[in-house]
Amino acid sequence: MGSHDPHLRTPSGKPRLRSFGIALDGTPGRFNAITDVPGVSVGYTTLISGDGPLQVGTGPVRTGVTAILPRPVADLATPVFAGVFSQNGNGELTGTHIIEETGAFNFPVTITNTHSCGVTRDATLRWMHKILPAALDTGWGLPVAAETYDGFLNDINGHHVSVEHVAKAFDGASGGAIEEGSVGGGTGMITFGFKAGSGTASRIIEWQGKRYTLGVFVQANFGKRHNFTIRGRRVGPELVEPAIREATARAEKGSIIAVVATDAPFLPHQMKRLARRVPLGIAMTGGYGYHSSGDIFLAFSTANPQAAHGASGSIGYAEFIPDVDIDPFFDAVVQGVEEAILNALVANEDMTGRDGNFVPALAKSWLKETFG
Repeated sequence: MGSHDPHLRTPSGKPRLRSFGIALDGTPGRFNAITDVPGVSVGYTTLISGDGPLQVGTGPVRTGVTAILPRPVADLATPVFAGVFSQNGNGELTGTHIIEETGAFNFPVTITNTHSCGVTRDATLRWMHKILPAALDTGWGLPVAAETYDGFLNDINGHHVSVEHVAKAFDGASGGAIEEGSVGGGTGMITFGFKAGSGTASRIIEWQGKRYTLGVFVQANFGKRHNFTIRGRRVGPELVEPAIREATARAEKGSIIAVVATDAPFLPHQMKRLARRVPLGIAMTGGYGYHSSGDIFLAFSTANPQAAHGASGSIGYAEFIPDVDIDPFFDAVVQGVEEAILNALVANEDMTGRDGNFVPALAKSWLKETFG
């Protein structure tokens, strides 16, 4: 983690939103990350190579894969209560049918580029069979794998993400402070016409004398520049420059995947309610769920492992916070999503990809002048 404050900088020293003194709502956790939820870990494999004209199968490559482990490795076969919500379904998040049916899922979650989603899903099964073979000896697995489109910067049809890359992300997953920006599945992603990608945040919620944590992770790849909003201020119109440079035409394609994790005890219908609040946090930044945007959200709770496991032959018992007390957790989702998106934008640099296509970073000097 280094000696710096994890609320202000990423482990590699990239700035986070809070380093610019922008007033935010709620109380962040120790690392202001999804990994503040006990047992949750994140791993990345980042693939950056080549420059110049696109040669399909060779590059340039600007992509990767993100792994989110909802429980410690030894417990990954134990389900988590979960809910999903699609604000706009122009995208993919596998495993949604079983989550809708049973209100739970198990195994790690992957997020990558649109044309590697199947590889990461299948690689999850391969890795789980190696790590916890008993989990698949007599049953099947339906992993959660999600995607957003990075074809403006990346050789997306070259299929550069491999089974080994996914295993590396799983094996390298850790808690504590995690990297943000152009890493993992977020490597080639764009938001509001600026370089974006992976972002995270967390909030602490006090309820009945107990402290719970709610963490958010986003892979941000959405939005039109003129809508960009920071803390209620419509900044997009004053940020015409620096502009994206399109050596090849950029069709309006974008998406956002958000994963919400908490250690608060909630039932599956309540996890779906949390997932439904993600779009409100996106709207705070100026994202409106346009046609080509796959805006798909997953929420899970690490509480109630025995009830989620649902062993045969005995009554299951689950604790849950009542619905009438859920509002502070809705606040936490909206606050966390907003900050995670802005973190993905701030912890970033300019990127040039295939065919010389160029995406600028949000200017740190402008942030200092405007909000500092």
